[in-house]
Amino acid sequence: MRRKTRISRPTSESCLRKKRLWNAEKTPKRRKRRKKLKKSTILFDMDGTLVPFESEDFLKLYFKGLTKKLAPLGYEPKKTIDDLLAGTAAMYKNDGSRLNSEAFWETFRARNSELPDAKPLCDDFYVNEFDETKASLRETRDLKPMMNRLKKAGFELILSTNSVFPLTAIKTRLKWVNLDESDFLLVTNYDNSSFCKPNPKFFAEILEKTGKTADESIVVGNNVKEDILPAKALGIATFWVDDYPENPDGADVSSFNRGSIASAEKFLLGLA
Repeated sequence: MRRKTRISRPTSESCLRKKRLWNAEKTPKRRKRRKKLKKSTILFDMDGTLVPFESEDFLKLYFKGLTKKLAPLGYEPKKTIDDLLAGTAAMYKNDGSRLNSEAFWETFRARNSELPDAKPLCDDFYVNEFDETKASLRETRDLKPMMNRLKKAGFELILSTNSVFPLTAIKTRLKWVNLDESDFLLVTNYDNSSFCKPNPKFFAEILEKTGKTADESIVVGNNVKEDILPAKALGIATFWVDDYPENPDGADVSSFNRGSIASAEKFLLGLA
């Protein structure tokens, strides 16, 4: 009599094991998600970013007001504008060996050595008449709630406006959007800075003063040449505010984080 060959049936446990192995081979391996680097410090530009105006509109009113103020001392308006621009150029060229205010006034005074010193009257202008340049605003903004939300999320805020004005002038413009000096860890101005944008050393100096690093910071500004590119050169993240955009050299902006000041807040809160 022929013996029947006994076929061993796979156990349910071995079937389950094989199924798992088969699934493991078929299922693509998931890549580990790269952890997003959190940011803790925001460097805000002011003109055209927080304060809604076009630079050209503001400068027309500024030059008109300041030349009128200095005229009684014998300062001829057209030449005074040239001298103000020469002083500003000296600040832009500053190599860190002196304060921007020193660079400006040394240049301006050298060009007007025969006239009375203009600084006391300029200081008075920033206190009393400078607010008239508010007419250059394109819209009304109240940014206090936004700044409070960002601070509540854990951010420290720095005002990284180009350091070509005294603090008094900067505080006046901050009031236009319901902000003040106390909202910021640091407010750059021509008396505490030795560089200007677009020199990357402008941002490096800020990081050094505040003890911050490029990795933990992000620059928010409207000017590609002065805000975005210098920050990127130092490895600082950026957000280009395009409500009143400035891109004088026509740089490629296709890869930029960008949007309105309102969308900037949403983007920033996602990095907290």
